[in-house]
Amino acid sequence: MIQHVGLEVAETAADEEVAFWSVLGFEEVVVGAAVAGRSRWVERGGFQIHLQFVAAPVVPAVGHVAVVVAGYEAVVAALVAAGFGHEPRAEHWGAARGLTRSPAGHVVELMAAPPAPREARSS
Repeated sequence: MIQHVGLEVAETAADEEVAFWSVLGFEEVVVGAAVAGRSRWVERGGFQIHLQFVAAPVVPAVGHVAVVVAGYEAVVAALVAAGFGHEPRAEHWGAARGLTRSPAGHVVELMAAPPAPREARSS
C-alpha cells in the first residue's frame, strides 16, 4: 500500500497547492517538527500528498498522481469553478476520467472509479 507521494513545489505556491488538493477532498495535516518549514502535507483516507519545498521544483512531463473521486462530475465542476482546467479522457474501464494540473503544474488524473482488480479483468 502506498502511504504518500512527494511533489516538489515552491514554498510560495504552497497555499494554492493546498487549496487545489482540498477541492479533491484532501485536508491539510499538521507536520512534525522534523519537517516543519520544509513541506506541507494533505491527506484523504490515510493517503498523503507531501508538498516538498524546493527552490526550483521539477514537474515530470508524464508522471502523475491518480485520484479516485466520489461525485466525479461535481468535483470536476468545482475544479473548473475554482479556475483549474480539466481535460476529459477516454474511459478505459467504463468510468469517467480526465486530467488536470495542480497550481505547481503537476499532472493529476481524476477517476470516477479505479480500474477493476486484475482478477476481475478479462484477458
